[in-house]
Amino acid sequence: MNRVLGIELRRSAALGAALLIALAGTILLQATATRWSTGWMALVMTQREYLALLSPLAMAAGAWQSYREHRAGVGELFASTPRPRPQHMVPILVTTGLAVLVAYLVTLLTAAPRIAGTASYLPPAAYVVVAVGLVAMIASVWLGLAVGRLIPALATAPALAVTGFVLVILAPHALPDGGFTAAFSPSMGMSMFSDYDTVDSRVSAAQALWMAAVAAAFAVLFALRNRRFAVAALAPLAVGAVATALVVPTGHAYERGRLDPVAQELVCTTDAPRVCLSRAHEAFLPEVTPKARRALALLSNTAVVEAHEDTSTLFPPTSPTPRADTALMQITVDKHGHLAHPGRLEPAMLTGVFTGPDTCGDRANLPVATAAAFWLLDRQPTTGPDSLEYVAPDAVRLWKTLRSLPRAEAETRMAAVQQAAQKCQVTPGLLTRGAR
Repeated sequence: MNRVLGIELRRSAALGAALLIALAGTILLQATATRWSTGWMALVMTQREYLALLSPLAMAAGAWQSYREHRAGVGELFASTPRPRPQHMVPILVTTGLAVLVAYLVTLLTAAPRIAGTASYLPPAAYVVVAVGLVAMIASVWLGLAVGRLIPALATAPALAVTGFVLVILAPHALPDGGFTAAFSPSMGMSMFSDYDTVDSRVSAAQALWMAAVAAAFAVLFALRNRRFAVAALAPLAVGAVATALVVPTGHAYERGRLDPVAQELVCTTDAPRVCLSRAHEAFLPEVTPKARRALALLSNTAVVEAHEDTSTLFPPTSPTPRADTALMQITVDKHGHLAHPGRLEPAMLTGVFTGPDTCGDRANLPVATAAAFWLLDRQPTTGPDSLEYVAPDAVRLWKTLRSLPRAEAETRMAAVQQAAQKCQVTPGLLTRGAR
């Protein structure tokens, strides 16, 4: 069997297709590294989203292989031999399936070194996401083989690639957003809204069932000698559709944005003052801890004694319980898998302490918090890689007011601002008129 597969690999377009798919996938991932450099789950979900391009390429590769065999008269050669047709078809199904499978994994492996040293959290769901992607790629190339055999024309491969791309991209948007749509489109639902996103296991199971049904159906269609029996390919599709519908969550049970609670859990340093990051960002503790502790040292006259990562998410909305003794930090990751703009960590952390919890809602007094934070840092409020992204002009004026005060008076006002922030009562008067 190995000899047969080796011959099939050499004579078919499988190796060329694998190279093309691996190259396209690698270029896509490397060009958008900031989307997945946060961790393994982000990487595999982003790669699954790119099935919108990789799947049509696999379809085209299968159609091109069938066209080549038709042009070379391979079908007539097989028909003249006494061996059963399935024995002739299995080698090409196996080689094309292996080719796209290897191409998908190679794409993943070329991206892995970028985050191998910083992504320490690898959830089991990541393996499932990759497995579904592999089944989808096999289904795509076998679909191409079958369509190429039914329509053995030079234009079939490019037409199938364009049609597949349009359907994969547009069809999910034309259908209602729900479990059924996600189940029948393996690239849908893979967009990351936070670093803690995951994929519902039931959605993954439904996607795997449907992709396996598609693969089986088009393998049958490709292997059939008589096209009059093509209806037999509908049997796997029918069984797969029923199984998918029974498994996939629908209605209120379907969550488009699903969070991994383990990824959101805090992992803390063993020594004090404690610095805690989410498990998804645990590998950044060596980078973050010295900076966070320097900021905590500047807050020694306040009640703040710990620094935690802000694990808030927008979709679905979640936020940590506000604590007067805890400063929150926003962790962002650059395209190399390291802390992005490390110089901003301390200013942003200090500003957050004097702004108050997100539950306050109103951020109109952000200039007060900015002035207080930069007074502690002993430098003028500025923007840039080592400062904040935006500084209001009023913040500089208030900072100069603090600088003109005796240090003891300024520290008293700082403590007043921090206490008022916990009650959502920060006003410019706390800095300009004296402590309250």
